[in-house]
Amino acid sequence: MKLEKYNQLDPLFPSSFGGVLDKFFNESFRTVQRQFSPAVDIAEDEKGFELQVAVPGMKKEDFKVDFTEGRLTVSGERKIEEKKEGKNFHNIETQYGSFSRSFYVPDNVLSDQIEAVYEDGVLKINLPKAEKKLAKASIEVK
Repeated sequence: MKLEKYNQLDPLFPSSFGGVLDKFFNESFRTVQRQFSPAVDIAEDEKGFELQVAVPGMKKEDFKVDFTEGRLTVSGERKIEEKKEGKNFHNIETQYGSFSRSFYVPDNVLSDQIEAVYEDGVLKINLPKAEKKLAKASIEVK
């Protein structure tokens, strides 16, 4: 079994034409709360899974990692720096705002041993697997 990305509808792209119109008229007349989706790399080996979430410029306190009913959710917010003291930005490509990414986790993950570490702009989440118990039995031939 593998770790799969949880597909929730993207709020930035409405699923119907009516949704597009609602989004256009509702967001044109108010301030839009920015959202982004950070890049996530997922690796697996015999010991477990590792997620690497690329979110530079944040602090470990800015993250929330939850595991509920077989779903791992990573969320947080990167706030834009309001100090402009003499700076005249010509281009800003860094993504700011809130994010939330969810993943379905296989049954063999030990949920009580999940660990998260943030360093060098990458949030690393380790999800250890339960060891496979190979059943060995001697079967008597009758």
